[in-house]
Amino acid sequence: MDDALLVQECLKGKSRAQKALFDKFAPKMLAVCYRYMKDKEESEDALQISMVKVFQKLEAFKQEGALEGWIRRIVVNTCLDQLRRGQKFAFDYRVDDVSYKVEIKEEVLSNIHAADLLTLIGSMPPGYRMVFNLFAIEGYSHQEIAQQLQISENTSKTQYLRARAYLKNRIENK
Repeated sequence: MDDALLVQECLKGKSRAQKALFDKFAPKMLAVCYRYMKDKEESEDALQISMVKVFQKLEAFKQEGALEGWIRRIVVNTCLDQLRRGQKFAFDYRVDDVSYKVEIKEEVLSNIHAADLLTLIGSMPPGYRMVFNLFAIEGYSHQEIAQQLQISENTSKTQYLRARAYLKNRIENK
């Protein structure tokens, strides 16, 4: 069943279509949650909350873009909301404070597996992890990240540079 028909059937209240939508997108969206949340349990909770929001807001989906992208945005925003509720992050750096360049050797990158990289991203301090995920993986701009996290644009850039340095250090020391 294509996404447009799936949405129509869900809006009619058909439980089979709702299950199909959940089954189609939940595994990918759980992977998104894992990148933001600190453990499996929090990731699963964020996914459940996100999918409830998806079904509550399904009428608002305009079908102008991909359904997966629309759902992903809800999932990312839900994860950020959950993280904001649970803890305060120290975002007090400026770009000027970061005086190093981050270069990762190609041969080192070619020897690291995707699962290992995800584990390394998961081990980052929460502030680094959020900005890295939003910028490098989700494609948000530093301006969008700053608005979303209520930090300055320079702080977003600094957190990203520090996240890259963190990864570089961990990858080269493996």
